[in-house]
Amino acid sequence: MSASTITAPPGTQSAAEVIAAQRDLLFAMYRRHVGPGDSYALLDFPDHANVGDSAIWAGEVVILREITGRDPAYVCTVHNFDPADMAKRCPAGPIFLHGGGNLGDIWPAHQAFRERIIGEYRDRAVVQLPQSLHYRDESRAASFVAAVAGHDRFELWLRDAPSMDFATARLDCPVHLVPDSAFGLGAQPRWDADRRAIALLRTDSEAAAIEANVLAAIDGVLVEDWLYETKGFQTLCRIARKAERMTGMGRARLYQAVAMERIRRGLRQLSRGEQVVTDRLHAHILSTLLGIPHIVLDNEYGKIANYMGSWTGGCVLARRAHDAHEAAASLQEPRP
Repeated sequence: MSASTITAPPGTQSAAEVIAAQRDLLFAMYRRHVGPGDSYALLDFPDHANVGDSAIWAGEVVILREITGRDPAYVCTVHNFDPADMAKRCPAGPIFLHGGGNLGDIWPAHQAFRERIIGEYRDRAVVQLPQSLHYRDESRAASFVAAVAGHDRFELWLRDAPSMDFATARLDCPVHLVPDSAFGLGAQPRWDADRRAIALLRTDSEAAAIEANVLAAIDGVLVEDWLYETKGFQTLCRIARKAERMTGMGRARLYQAVAMERIRRGLRQLSRGEQVVTDRLHAHILSTLLGIPHIVLDNEYGKIANYMGSWTGGCVLARRAHDAHEAAASLQEPRP
C-alpha cells in the first residue's frame, strides 16, 4: 500500500480541507506516470447517463491536462476501441483505464474490456485508475487474477481499504490506495436551493432496499435518481458522435464536453436541496465539492461506507444513516 488515508475524528474537517488533501494525492500519483508534454491514452469513456461516472472521467482529464498540458492522444468507450487507431494516435506512453466502481462481476462488459487491455498490452504501462473492487462471486475473480499475473507494468489503484485487502491477497501487481478522481474537479459553485432536501437514491443494480417512501413523505423532500437525460440532449449526443466518426478528430474534446454537461445536470440537481440524502458515492462527493450538507446511506455492498472510512469520513458536511427512517430523523434535526 502506498499513500495514506485522511485520518481525522468524524466531523472535524472542512470540505476545503478534504478536497485539497485528496487533490494533492491524486496529482502526486498521476505524476508518477506522466509529465509535461507526455502522450497517453485514456480508455473506457462512460457513455451513459450516470453523472458519477462522468464526474470521474472529467476529473481524470482535468488532472492529466494540468500535468501534461495536452488532451489524451487516444480515447474510446468499451464499444469503439480500435487497436490500429490507438497504435497510430498513441504508439507509446501509459494506457490509463477509467476509474469507478465497475471492477468485479457487477458490470461485466467493463471488466471484460479491462482484462482484454491488460492481456493485449503486456509491453506498455497500464494503470487502472481508482476503482472499488467487488465480486459477488469470488470465484469469478480468477480471470482477472490470470490477466494481471505476469504483467510487469500493470498498476492497480483502489479507492478503499476492503478493495485493497482483496487485491493484495489475490493479485500479483503493485496496488495503491488512491482517492476517487472526481476530486480532481475541485470545489464547484452551487445553484440556489428550492427544496428542503433532494433524496438522490439509486435505481440500478447496486441499489439497496431503501424505503424511499419514508423520505418522500417529508414535506419539501424530492426523491429521484440522476439516470434520466432529455431527448434533446440524447439527440445532440448522437449528432456529435456521427460528426466525430465522419471527421475522425476531436473525440477527446467531445467526450469531455459530454461529461461536463452531465456533471452540470447533476450539480444543478443536487443544488436544489438545502440538504441531500443519497446512497450514491458521487452524490456524496459532488455534494462535498458543492459544500452541501448531506446524509449518506449506502449501496448494496457498502461502497460509500468503505470510501468514507478511507477518505471522507471526517468531513463536517457528511452524516451517516443506516436506513431511511434514520435518514428522515436526521434530516429533520436542526444543523449546528
